[in-house]
Amino acid sequence: MTDDLPLKPRNSDIDAWGVSHTGKVRKENQDHFFCGSMSRGVVVDITSIPEGERLVDEERLASFAMVADGVGSGGGGEEAARTAVQGLVEKVAQTFHEAYTTSAAEPEAFTKLLTDAAMECHERLMDRTEHDPEHKRYATTLTLFLGLWPHAYLLQVGDSRCYVFHNGELTQISRDQTMAQALVDQGVLTQSRAEGTRWAHVLSSAIGGQQAEPVVTRFVRDWGTIVLLCSDGLTKHVSDERIKELASTMTSSRQLCEDLLQEALDDGGSDNITLIVGRTIKPQD
Repeated sequence: MTDDLPLKPRNSDIDAWGVSHTGKVRKENQDHFFCGSMSRGVVVDITSIPEGERLVDEERLASFAMVADGVGSGGGGEEAARTAVQGLVEKVAQTFHEAYTTSAAEPEAFTKLLTDAAMECHERLMDRTEHDPEHKRYATTLTLFLGLWPHAYLLQVGDSRCYVFHNGELTQISRDQTMAQALVDQGVLTQSRAEGTRWAHVLSSAIGGQQAEPVVTRFVRDWGTIVLLCSDGLTKHVSDERIKELASTMTSSRQLCEDLLQEALDDGGSDNITLIVGRTIKPQD
């Protein structure tokens, strides 16, 4: 990287897109997603300065995205996913700048922020379930990406996934919180056999479920790194190898999103399908 390149990506260096589809079998879409950023700058309400002459450049501090896959019938899953996304956006917005300021002295500041936010949302949904007269189940997976630079934080509860594609390699950053994965970890099943069992999509952890175990993973990314967040409606139908093939030839995040969605639909689309793709584009020298 040359000395005149920015220390971190600007808004113009980010290519991101998200899609959500009901699929071919389900009657309703219980998935929700969010894709945005945290910034520092000035909001101009009104000024005599001509519109084309910028007063300040807004500083992008972090990329911020999440996917939530609702669990349960009768609308409870959709409401849980919506509540989780809304709650996490609100909580992170309220606490981000304090964590950003203190993170140099307190390396666990963002881990604590995300864990606390997840558990606060979990308790809210548990309370709603307890007092619901119709006995609906309010639970959801949650996979959240908070990308500073060059570090990023991944919050996961459930089995929605996060992949990173860089230098031709696809890596699953998240780890499925399912009964099948627990059996693999215990040595009872092999990974390949576990994928075909009825336990593969039985959650061992969920926001609003009987148990929630937020896991925060910190990793490093670089220019050109592609990040994919997705619900299991994608990975039920599109293999990791196929995701890798499509990522290696992508021209834009929107194009990759649409191609992956179409692959899942062509293979049956048995569940709601939600995905977000984002990448950092290195500025020209």
